[in-house]
Amino acid sequence: MSLPQTLDQWLALLEGRHVQTIKLGLERVRAVRAALGADRESVIITVGGTNGKGSTCAMLESILLAEGYRVGCYTSPHLLRYNERVRIDGKEVGDEQLVAAFARVEAARGDTPLTYFEHGTLAAWSVFQQSAPDVIILEVGLGGRLDAVNVFDADCAIVTSVAMDHMDYLGDTREAIGYEKAGIFRAGRPAVCGDPQPPASLMAHAEAIGARLWVSGRDFGFGGDRQQWGYWRYGEPPAQGALVKRAGLAYPSLRGANQLLNAAAVITALDTLRDRAPVSMQAIRQGLMLVDVPGRFQVLPGRPAVVLDVAHNPQAAGVLVENLGSMGFYPETHAVLGMLRDKDVDGVIALMRGRVDHWLLADLPGPRGLKAEELALRLRAAGIDADIRCFGAPAEAYAAAQKSAAEGDRIVVFGSFLTVADVLAAIRAERH
Repeated sequence: MSLPQTLDQWLALLEGRHVQTIKLGLERVRAVRAALGADRESVIITVGGTNGKGSTCAMLESILLAEGYRVGCYTSPHLLRYNERVRIDGKEVGDEQLVAAFARVEAARGDTPLTYFEHGTLAAWSVFQQSAPDVIILEVGLGGRLDAVNVFDADCAIVTSVAMDHMDYLGDTREAIGYEKAGIFRAGRPAVCGDPQPPASLMAHAEAIGARLWVSGRDFGFGGDRQQWGYWRYGEPPAQGALVKRAGLAYPSLRGANQLLNAAAVITALDTLRDRAPVSMQAIRQGLMLVDVPGRFQVLPGRPAVVLDVAHNPQAAGVLVENLGSMGFYPETHAVLGMLRDKDVDGVIALMRGRVDHWLLADLPGPRGLKAEELALRLRAAGIDADIRCFGAPAEAYAAAQKSAAEGDRIVVFGSFLTVADVLAAIRAERH
């Protein structure tokens, strides 16, 4: 069989190979990784957690680039283009490089079956092997312990937060999920937990394997006022050694109160790697001021105000509610909502119900996508009797919101990466 010649052809092939898109386990990926050949001597930072992974990866990347390092960054999912997932020095890798990497993985795998995500993860790694960056940042796709990214040993691992999500795969308790997230930790190496209330299972696993665990609020933290913020940490966990302080930090360019939790975890992780990849305070300041992640409480210029947020579980929705509350007064809020059926839809609705005056619901594609009418039933079951309308796609719902919203109102697009991606694509098409 001849191999695909374009990126779109490769993605179509990989999507069509497996009905089961998620298949946790490391044996297959580990075997193909070995067949790909020797690794480069790059520093590896692995980032897992329920929410905040994308922002944390972006902060790490921005700070390291400001220091002058060559940086490879692998994240998922993408919003508009697959190329967003694989970056070298802050720039998306081109189609030609990705096509060549997919072909190398295909040759290395032989008869070993790989899922879409596994093949893509190994292709990203192959790109990094070719370009030899100083630091590689890897974002976990799902969970941690059995995620394809975990075949690569992290020099430092970060778990941003632990909340209820992907329960069909990770377990239906926070303790079970915490154990899966902690699977990215390594013996004798620094592990950073940005969740101030980590599950006991995460703490126990770190202790059992001998990881050097730094916990937010215990070993490091932050404080600040409206103008600036400060960071602190102890020399070594748990809460011992000399106290280190950094004051006068500008707030990250990413909006939202939760971003200081992420920024403090990022600074801690970089501090633990200072012998191999030292960074200056100037690079930290510059990196935090310049970082940008589309779809994470992204407020677009113009009126009415438009907020794009990929919040798709109760923890993320709670943060979104908090951030919306800090925006000031808007006469009415118009919500464009589309969700996947395997998410805690009722939990998200319960948190957002007091913040929305008009609900514009959208169908999402595929077997996991909820229909707008199903969402409407869930809203009514929750006792919401506000204006509710249904549309065939998020972009259609957004167009209707634009027509009905007054200049002083606010439009909030949330519920899924798919929802934000469809609206963002429509906005960019309209501009160009």
